Amino acid sequence: MPDSARIAVLDDYQRNAEAFGNWSSLEPAAKTVFFHDNVSDIDQLVCRLEPFTGVVLIRERTRFGADLIGRLPNLKLIVTIGMANAAIDLEAAKAHNIVVCGTDGMDVEATPVLTWGLILGITRNLYSEAASVRAGGWQVGIGIDLAGKTLGLLGLGRIGQVMARYAAAFKMRLIAWSQNLTADKAAQHGVEPVEKDDLFRQADILSIHLKLSDRTRELVGERELSLMKPTAYLVNTSRGPIVSEAALIAALQSGKIKGAALDVFDKEPLPSNHPFRFLPNVLATPHIGYVSENTYAHAFQQIVENIAAWMEGKPRRVIA
Repeated sequence: MPDSARIAVLDDYQRNAEAFGNWSSLEPAAKTVFFHDNVSDIDQLVCRLEPFTGVVLIRERTRFGADLIGRLPNLKLIVTIGMANAAIDLEAAKAHNIVVCGTDGMDVEATPVLTWGLILGITRNLYSEAASVRAGGWQVGIGIDLAGKTLGLLGLGRIGQVMARYAAAFKMRLIAWSQNLTADKAAQHGVEPVEKDDLFRQADILSIHLKLSDRTRELVGERELSLMKPTAYLVNTSRGPIVSEAALIAALQSGKIKGAALDVFDKEPLPSNHPFRFLPNVLATPHIGYVSENTYAHAFQQIVENIAAWMEGKPRRVIA
């Protein structure tokens, strides 16, 4: 391991990563530099990161593919929030003898809380109502009631299970589908298992809780969206590419569905001219499902521990 290291913390948008970790404990063996912007141009990234021994990734804000990894000969360590990060090419990291470490024990409630906030926000028109008050106006719409409505869960993993608990408290009917869902598992969480097409046909609110993989990429496309009620809402706090972006934009523009609440997108940060920034039936947030005090405090403490352990030649929480 190196006698001294330079560590880059990328995409610290909120300028708070430094406060959540005891970075000074790494000195003088390691010097940490925090970057507060997002750089997507690979040549600019290479120029910025070439001097660094280690890189800290805040989830998937910057893509670390083979094209970037191969141009960073000094890079020996990548640390990410979470024990999985689809933005890292693990095979390329392994080929270049780069250790990849993560953090465990993330707060499973953080994303469901945000998801439920989005559901309430879009069904009760909170964005437009708040904007009206700020502009000097008053009531501009009528919200829908959740009791008795059907929540369709696309995925019933850890997050989907929390969502089922929330929905039950709001007296909603619960249905779910995923490739691996069994009747026993659905029954354990008070959920009715249905076929995939029926999930889209019956849901008043369709909430997505799947991991992004080859078999879930664009799982929700034009055909699936066409099955939904014109009064239905789609909510996505998982990963943008699970839904065909072009198909969703078309469905929202044409009124095939009533609206969408989105925390994740194909490209992040969302381009300034993207339709999701302007469509009146979209409530968009900047991928903040995991951005909470508990998550950050826990994750950055472990990140500092991982860096210290790696420098001692005993890496912890190794992903690859």
